[in-house]
Amino acid sequence: MEYTHPEALVTTDWLAENLGASDISIVDASFHLPAAQRNSAVEFAACHIPGAVFFDIDDISDSETDLPHMLPSAEKFSSRMRRLGIGSESHVICYDSNGGPGAAMRAWWMMRIFGHDRVSVLSGGLPKWQNEDRATDQGEPTIVEKHFFAKFDPALVLSVDQMLANLDSQEYQMVDARAPGRYAGTDPEPRAGMRSGHIPGALNLFFPTLLDKDNFMVMRSADEIASVIAEAGIDPEKPLVSSCGSGVTAAPLVLALYLLGYTRAAVYDGSWTEWGGRQDTPIEV
Repeated sequence: MEYTHPEALVTTDWLAENLGASDISIVDASFHLPAAQRNSAVEFAACHIPGAVFFDIDDISDSETDLPHMLPSAEKFSSRMRRLGIGSESHVICYDSNGGPGAAMRAWWMMRIFGHDRVSVLSGGLPKWQNEDRATDQGEPTIVEKHFFAKFDPALVLSVDQMLANLDSQEYQMVDARAPGRYAGTDPEPRAGMRSGHIPGALNLFFPTLLDKDNFMVMRSADEIASVIAEAGIDPEKPLVSSCGSGVTAAPLVLALYLLGYTRAAVYDGSWTEWGGRQDTPIEV
C-alpha cells in the first residue's frame, strides 16, 4: 500500500536538492509548551535550515481570545504570510525542531485551512537534517514580501458549539490524540485549571503511534498508519474530528489520513484547553 498523497511529505534529500529554488518557502514552526522552558524564536535564530523563516503559531493566531494559538482571521493570516515572504504560488515546506510531534503538521493544516494546498511537511524535521550534517544558518533571514491570498475553509475546523452538538448528532467520529493517561483522566493535565478526562464518546489514538520513533519521528508507512487507525476503532471513511491539548498534536492524525487519501478530517481548535477549562462541557473518565 502506497500513500495516496505522497506530496504532503518531502524528504531531507529532496529539500537539499531544491534548497534555494525560487518557489520554495521553508518555515520553522517549532513550538514548545511553557513547561519545557524553551524559546522557539531564540532557538530558530541560533540554528535553522538555510532560507527558513520562523512561523510562530502563537503570533499567527486570534489575539482576541485567551485560548492558545487559535486560528486567526483570513486577513491576519494573509498579512503574516506576506511578512514571511510566502506567496500564493509558494511551495511551503514546514518543519520543526522536534522532528514530528505536531508543530510542523499544525502549520501544514493551517496552510490548508486557508486555501494553500501547495504545502508539505519535512519528514524528520530539523533533527534528521542536522543528523545528516547538512548546512544550517543563524540569525534573522532577509525577507522579501510576496502576495498571499487566504481563503478560509470552515469544514476543516470545529468550534466548541459544534463539538457539543456532535454529542447528540454523532456526525463526526471524535478522536483524542493525547496520551492514554490524560485521556483516561488518571494523569494530570500540563495546564493549570484543567479538568481531567475526555469528551464523551471520543476514541483515543496517541499521536506518536503514527510516527516512527526510531527514525527521527518520520511518518510511518501507509500500511502501518492504516493498521494504527484500525486498531483505534476509527473508520476513515466517516467524518472525523481530531483534538488534543491545544490543537497542535491533533494535526498528525489529520496528516496521516490525508496521506491515505482522506482529505477532509477536521481539528477541534480549542481542544482540551477549552473543553477541560469550562464547567458546562461534559467529561468522561
